Amino acid sequence: MKGLIQVYTGDGKGKTTACVGAAIRAAGQGMKVYFVQFQKGYESGELNVLRKIGNINVNRICSFRKFYYNMDDEEKSLYSKEHKQAFNSVKEMVMKEPLDYDMLILDEIIGAVSLGVIEEDTLIDFLKSKPLHMEILLSGRNASNKIIEIADYVSEIKCIKHPFEHSIAARKGIEY
Repeated sequence: MKGLIQVYTGDGKGKTTACVGAAIRAAGQGMKVYFVQFQKGYESGELNVLRKIGNINVNRICSFRKFYYNMDDEEKSLYSKEHKQAFNSVKEMVMKEPLDYDMLILDEIIGAVSLGVIEEDTLIDFLKSKPLHMEILLSGRNASNKIIEIADYVSEIKCIKHPFEHSIAARKGIEY
């Protein structure tokens, strides 16, 4: 089976949820999944559950607990270094033989690209050289035309209304 590239983008809630659902579906069919989460520094309910499911390896790489735009220059530099190192490790793991995984999920990597933390051309080159049978899912806001062009599936999740607009903070078990 040929692996395709899926993109979940937009400003609405549900991009990570779509990736989690895909991971569960794949694992339920005996596929091995590597789920890598960029940008999010807090533990979340979905990652806790994914770690308990067989055939899914979870790697949350962000050690920061605040948004990029709230960081000082030193924190941004460390954040960028952390994300680049993690992505380089993912690339090395994916390109080795024999291949350990059928599906790779790069949750929130599109956001890291839009911030300039991970270079878009580096991600595009990786996607162009991916193992033929590996399914790759990317999520995050602001997918560029280049990323959309290389993808086989693109879903845009649009925010119509969100509790944050009314000063309601993220809720445990609902948003994380």
